[in-house]
Amino acid sequence: MKKILVIQNKRIGDVLISSVIANNIKKVFPQSEVTYFVYDYTTGVLENNPNIAKIISVKEKELKKFPKLLQTIAKIRKEKYDIIFDPYSKFQSRMICLFSGAEYRIGLKRAHKELKLPFYTHPISFLEHRSKNCGKAIEDRINMIASVFDLKEPEYAPKIFLTEAEKNYDRIDSLQKPIIMLGILGSTPQKSMPYEYMVEIIDFITSNYNGTILFNYAPHQKDEALKVYEMCQNKDQINLDIYEDSIRGFIKLMNQCDLLVSNEGGSVHITKALKKPTFTIYSPYVNKEHWCSFEDGDHHDSIHLLEEKPDLFSSFTLEERRRIEQDPHSLYKQLTPEMIFEKLKPFLAHHLNNHGT
Repeated sequence: MKKILVIQNKRIGDVLISSVIANNIKKVFPQSEVTYFVYDYTTGVLENNPNIAKIISVKEKELKKFPKLLQTIAKIRKEKYDIIFDPYSKFQSRMICLFSGAEYRIGLKRAHKELKLPFYTHPISFLEHRSKNCGKAIEDRINMIASVFDLKEPEYAPKIFLTEAEKNYDRIDSLQKPIIMLGILGSTPQKSMPYEYMVEIIDFITSNYNGTILFNYAPHQKDEALKVYEMCQNKDQINLDIYEDSIRGFIKLMNQCDLLVSNEGGSVHITKALKKPTFTIYSPYVNKEHWCSFEDGDHHDSIHLLEEKPDLFSSFTLEERRRIEQDPHSLYKQLTPEMIFEKLKPFLAHHLNNHGT
């Protein structure tokens, strides 16, 4: 029996996407025991996955302290893993790999970069471009397995596994349909579109469709969410009482909603895994090619400033691009509601055509 570890210390979307490693490595080694090493606030997307035997969770700030990292390295080494996958590929995870004693240490690296130390027995270069509609982030992770092991018929779509009780969630049964979840804030200020633009989107939906709007945001963003709410016109169609502050809670709730319109982030990946329609608004600095999983212009659609105004980006110097990444607000301003509506209106009409006002 192979003992396998997957290290993915990052945000919710990254962890869910990396669950495809467990789902696929079990095809290669059906008897293996797969463990995930992730930040504590992301474990909800892995729970109940039959391909994952254990989850080791760690606090993000703790792992960045050197004594805690040394302690973690010692613990992992003691477990005697046979195979370690490191899609995270940062200092902490590379050090864990280097001292793990695992026979197979498989990690990602930039194509033209030589690693200073032998962190990995199998360093796999990031793909230059995606070749499938699952998005490059998923393709890179499948490639980690396929480059080393004989993987037949890979499964690209991440899955979320609900219990029967979770499937029977009934908190929104009495609400006016359709129920539209709105990811009104990004996971960071850099990923959040201007509030007044989001309000225009909310007002358009409430003016044109009978139904209920729910807000999704992180618990610490409640004050910001209330600011957005106060700016909206048809408040009677927005229900602020229905809110879930945990990942599993959001999963249960989203599973009963009709669709999601959202800033790009973990909620989008969760909704796609639940096979619900999504419309994603990308932050101008996010590389869409990495995260645009399964977008087909129908069930899943999106908008990115780069596609609307490609010349805008080529005109920036590297220094300007770095400044924009720190504060993309000026660029977000250029992704106007008019531009968004060109794609959002047909998306909503397609999915909500029998719910108009």
